[in-house]
Amino acid sequence: MYGAVLRCAGWLESNSSRVSPRQQRHLRFLSSTLSIPIPISRYATRISLGHQRLSCRLYTHQAEPAIELGGSQQSQILTHPQAYLRTKSHRQTPLHTCSVVSSVSTVPFVNAAIRTAPPHNPTAHFLYRDCLSVNKRRNNFASTSVVESKSLSFIKPLSHQKRLFSSTAMVAAKLDGNAIAKSIREKLCAEVTEKQKLNPRFKPCLKIIQVGDRSDSSTYVRMKLKAAAEAGIDSQLLHYPESITEAELLDHIRQFNHDPSIHGILVQLPLPKHISEYTVTSFVADEKDVDGFGTKNIGELAKRGGKPLFVPCTPKGVMILLKESGIDLKGKNAVVLGRSDIVGSPVSYLLRNADATVTVVHSKTQNIEEYVKNADVVVAAIGQPLFVQGSWIKPGAVVIDVGTNFLPDATKKSGQRLVGDVDYAAAVEVASAITPVPGGVGPMTVAMLMQNVVDATTWYFESQKLRKTIPLPLKLEEPVPSDIAVSRAQTPKEITRIAAEVGIAPHELEPYGAYKAKVDLGLLQRLEHRRNGRYVVVTGITPTPLGEGKSTTTMGLAQALGAHVGRLTFANVRQPSQGPTFGIKGGAAGGGYSQVIPMDEFNMHLTGDIHAITAANNLLAAAIETRIFHENTQKDGPLYKRLVPTKNGERKFAPVMFRRLKKLGIDKTNPDELTEDEIHRFARLDIDPETITWRRVLDVNDRHLRGVTVGTAPTEKGQTRETGFDITVASECMAILALSNSLAEMRERLGSMVVATSRNGDTVTADDIGAGGALTALMKDAIKPNLMQTLEGTPVFVHAGPFANISIGQSSILADKLALKLAGTEPDEDHDEKAGFVVTEAGFDFTMGGERFFNIKCRTSGLAPDVVVVVATVRALKVHGGAPPIAPGAALSPVYREENVDILRAGCVNLKKQIANAKSFGIPVVVAINKFSTDTEAEIAVIREEAISAGAEDAILANHWAEGGKGAVDLAHGVIAASKKPKDLKLTYDLEGTVQERLEAIGKKMYGAEKVEFSELAQKKVDTYTRQGYGHLPICVAKTQYSLSHDPDLKGAPTGFTIPIRDVRMAAGAGYLYALAADIQTIPGLPTAPGYLNVDVNVETGEIEGLF
Repeated sequence: MYGAVLRCAGWLESNSSRVSPRQQRHLRFLSSTLSIPIPISRYATRISLGHQRLSCRLYTHQAEPAIELGGSQQSQILTHPQAYLRTKSHRQTPLHTCSVVSSVSTVPFVNAAIRTAPPHNPTAHFLYRDCLSVNKRRNNFASTSVVESKSLSFIKPLSHQKRLFSSTAMVAAKLDGNAIAKSIREKLCAEVTEKQKLNPRFKPCLKIIQVGDRSDSSTYVRMKLKAAAEAGIDSQLLHYPESITEAELLDHIRQFNHDPSIHGILVQLPLPKHISEYTVTSFVADEKDVDGFGTKNIGELAKRGGKPLFVPCTPKGVMILLKESGIDLKGKNAVVLGRSDIVGSPVSYLLRNADATVTVVHSKTQNIEEYVKNADVVVAAIGQPLFVQGSWIKPGAVVIDVGTNFLPDATKKSGQRLVGDVDYAAAVEVASAITPVPGGVGPMTVAMLMQNVVDATTWYFESQKLRKTIPLPLKLEEPVPSDIAVSRAQTPKEITRIAAEVGIAPHELEPYGAYKAKVDLGLLQRLEHRRNGRYVVVTGITPTPLGEGKSTTTMGLAQALGAHVGRLTFANVRQPSQGPTFGIKGGAAGGGYSQVIPMDEFNMHLTGDIHAITAANNLLAAAIETRIFHENTQKDGPLYKRLVPTKNGERKFAPVMFRRLKKLGIDKTNPDELTEDEIHRFARLDIDPETITWRRVLDVNDRHLRGVTVGTAPTEKGQTRETGFDITVASECMAILALSNSLAEMRERLGSMVVATSRNGDTVTADDIGAGGALTALMKDAIKPNLMQTLEGTPVFVHAGPFANISIGQSSILADKLALKLAGTEPDEDHDEKAGFVVTEAGFDFTMGGERFFNIKCRTSGLAPDVVVVVATVRALKVHGGAPPIAPGAALSPVYREENVDILRAGCVNLKKQIANAKSFGIPVVVAINKFSTDTEAEIAVIREEAISAGAEDAILANHWAEGGKGAVDLAHGVIAASKKPKDLKLTYDLEGTVQERLEAIGKKMYGAEKVEFSELAQKKVDTYTRQGYGHLPICVAKTQYSLSHDPDLKGAPTGFTIPIRDVRMAAGAGYLYALAADIQTIPGLPTAPGYLNVDVNVETGEIEGLF
């Protein structure tokens, strides 16, 4: 036996008064073996000689004797670059790579012994404990003198040490999962708190699903709930009975998948035998699969270089423990016992990715012991108590015990004790580091679950900012092919890809084929916290019959902003009617290299919204006629009994009937309690047929249906009536679709539509007839905007299409609101730099479409645009300067193909009036000069000069028809600049005045009229509407689109004229009155050579041909 001492010359001298002479003699006596010439006070926070014990081992892997001191577990890790070992042969070995491992045994007295180590691995190690007890040759001595440390700067944590893979006999360090897990939870709580300071919406939420009442599952769930609370996570337990079916459970998970406030979903395993664990865990959304068991996460983990969103919790915890032990896994032999999808397989992937050489053994593996004996790292997850023997462990190996097994133990209150898959008592004497059971991997599993939940929450909030359109390349041709040829030449993205790029969740998308889809309105609630993107409305000067390219400019500008400038941008346009598509006008997808694709799907049917409106409108028309018929052929009693029949011995009012009861002031719910007078008032609408304003509709230009007689069949008993058809987009149902802010609002608006007047002068509404609910049911899908794309792959919302002649002529409010949120910014984003754009279009010129956009649409939506774009062309301005009229199909006069600055400058008076009208609303104006091949530089310069002199922010040439978004990049930059200018929205009129005052404000301020005159019929109707309570509604003026006035022959910017209002009609549900200043046809006719003549289908490919 050799004596041993921890000697520090400086310490003994400076602290001699604190150490007894006897202690000093013993310490110096032992100094012949070990010398550490550094003050001992720098090694530890506390040194106590006496009442507590120390385990201290100092050894070398050279063939020299080493000193070992044994003792208790309470250790402090120490190392210093100047420490060295002096052996019997007086050879010194540096100790600058010293490491410390914990001991599990408690030795009553310290024994000094000589050991011989193998000659490989010359690393020396030193372990130091807080307290020291010394025994020399059976003579015990003790003292309680204490030394405090002054400097601990050189003390390193275990994870920074290198005491691994030693073959010298040792006691393994305990990898304390409890302590590490606690540290992780504290760190997570601090992280959550800090992120909430920046974003109060950052509230990690975990849903835990437990099926049945297994006691072990309940224990694990309680652990997770407690850990979540400590980590600052909102955890919620959903406890279902064992009898729940798999389909029911999947339905609950589906709801959780779709809930944006839930960031993690954990299904507590095992599940009852009748429920497939694979099906259930795979059904959890990938981005909420915090257990990491889903097919995508496991699959990505298994790939070399894969990128799983989440790593399974137990394997992830194992890797953290290995990292904490300081192991460098590169090149090490790692053996994994077990191949489960929960631990074995995923931990093998992680070890492989850490460059370890991995062997997986399992129940069918032969000679498992031999594999384990060669392992530098052992991960036991086989589920067999004490399966791995201590004799199997390679000396110095690191052992991670994942097993949780119970053995009978009469000494325990529960009658059993928890053990791992490894014989801990034996393995701890051989391994360099080992995890205990319990207190090792288990707490780390829960901690990693909490880490995954916080990571999932972080990922969710970061992903909301990562919205970017990946553009489709354009292959430009000269000359530009036909619109259908251009559309056919481009391969669109699948609509699911468009949705993913702009941040629409899969459950918020309802695909109709590959290239179009509806978007759920629930998205508005999910994104309500966002600041809206920039809002741009594209209008124009007073057009020619050939159009001036507003739709093309809308698409070109959106393509420029989204595909070339890098701003997330939506184009929002109306759905075209099939009537004009097959008539003379053609489609409305834009043109050239700036259009919506696929144009054939855009122009025909789309998702059936117009057909739904046709069905709803005509159902109401049939209901009106039928109600009149039944009231004319029945007395009050039978009529009432048929309206409220007895079913199963009970009479009940239909839900919609309570609306009429309320209107009549009848506060009763039992049909049998109504008096005869109440029955009469309730059952008889007493409609005056002469006052019916509701007409049937269809989406075809059929001029012969403008006037029809209904009720001529013998079965109608002579109850005929003169009526007619409108085109579907002229239906009030379409205007309601465009102006509703929600499904609930659409329901109220549809029920409020006034269809006639009773003989007593009372209004008759759709809800009086009882049809409001049914109309809503027919249109419940139509209210969802349709998502498509431009030629360059930027998103387009196509929704609603009110007839511009008698209605607002714009796409829907809901489409605008959805797009503005999708293009908007999160609270912590720079709005000026990150805000996207929504480019929408107003029908006809600014004075018609723009005025309605502000005074009706913006008043209803509460939105205001950031920029008004006025589209101008040389051709149209020449018309307003006195050039010959333009007619469809006729050859253009040479003045339109030749430079003529004088005529052009004269016509700019129209442009200047449009700019002035736009600026009157307090919004910046940018003029887009839509380039034609015959335009000259001098003509472009004139338009720019006149526009800027009129107050436009800029006037910019755009060649998007021929070049797509590339040709409108300058326009895009001009719009971005203008969008940052101050805005002060001002409407043309308020709603407190009379109908006449509002009409005069429009006529004088917008059109340039001197006065407005009402016909006798118009004045009578205005008086009636006012008496009925509708005199406060905004006004839509139906007039010609070819002049600022009511007269299409008055070009330029006429003044001093009188606008004749020959009729005023009401759209009570849509919320406006429309005054007719011209003879407006509400159903167009077909020309001699209609567009349908060119339309056909290629029977080989199934593609539509001939659209334009």
